[in-house]
Amino acid sequence: MKRIDTKKAIGHVISHDITEIIPGKFKGRAFKKGHIIKEEDIEKLLRMGKEHIYIFEINEDELHENDAALILGEIGCGENIYLSEEIKEGKIEFYAKVDGLLKINKEKLFELNMLGEMSFATLPENIPVKKGDKVGGARVVPLIIKKEKMNSAKQITLDKLIDVKEFKKMKVGIVTTGSEIFHKRIVDKFGPVVEKKVLEYSCDVIGQIVVTDDKEMIKDAIKTHIENKAEMVICTGGMSVDPDDLTPSSIIELGGELVTYGSPVLPGSMFLLSYLDNIPVMGLPGCVMYCKKTVFDLVLPRVLAKEKLTVEDIMRYGHGGLCQDCEICRYPNCSFGK
Repeated sequence: MKRIDTKKAIGHVISHDITEIIPGKFKGRAFKKGHIIKEEDIEKLLRMGKEHIYIFEINEDELHENDAALILGEIGCGENIYLSEEIKEGKIEFYAKVDGLLKINKEKLFELNMLGEMSFATLPENIPVKKGDKVGGARVVPLIIKKEKMNSAKQITLDKLIDVKEFKKMKVGIVTTGSEIFHKRIVDKFGPVVEKKVLEYSCDVIGQIVVTDDKEMIKDAIKTHIENKAEMVICTGGMSVDPDDLTPSSIIELGGELVTYGSPVLPGSMFLLSYLDNIPVMGLPGCVMYCKKTVFDLVLPRVLAKEKLTVEDIMRYGHGGLCQDCEICRYPNCSFGK
């Protein structure tokens, strides 16, 4: 590394990006790697506090930070991910190509960062992301790094670190239980809430069947939706432990695979998830009707990404499963479900 007096640096090539910070106004690249220093640059460099310019001589067993960032980009860029068009200040960024569920290979990400001299950060996994969202960023810490270190990084995983699983636009059937709704004593307010949530993912609601508190009616309604090619059935009403709330037992009696009746999520502890011929059947607790975000908002994106959830997947939500019911909801940019 050569140290050159800035006033004598005219004609030299800058070998790394130089960052300028103007508090409250600007932080970014002032000079790009490869820039040839001109006479008019000298005053700006001195104003930035650069009394000397360091010119790096990279050995054959070393890589410049930008070249190392390209390797990190290759390691991280998985399904439905694209990279930033240029590397700025040695950093490369990752973006979602589609609307979908963000998946992170967390253990391999940890191993990579444990190598040292590199920084690889992502958003938390299992959150819904939009096309164009930034989901990660990576860089090496020093301006030059040993090739051996980057070769070790490439050996950590054959899989990519970041993927986005594109959402499937499913056909959804809704079953609403309640004698008060069936007999039209009150207007159903639960179905419209569910419909709005699934329409946000461009799903198609093929119908809503309203039944009274009768097991056979509930079971027949679920089977009718499945016969009509529903790819997901959502049941509302009758989900508590009261003796006349029969939705959970009706779903269970249909057979299939019961994943869980109950979840460590507040709001949403009375949530039920089952699979009938691999079709997800959910029983939603009443909180979904009036709370901004619940267990349903955590599970729905994963189901739409074609994940088949297990009881372990649901129980892991205990850590982070408490919604703080903020006055202005910022989900998924909060701790809920993380």
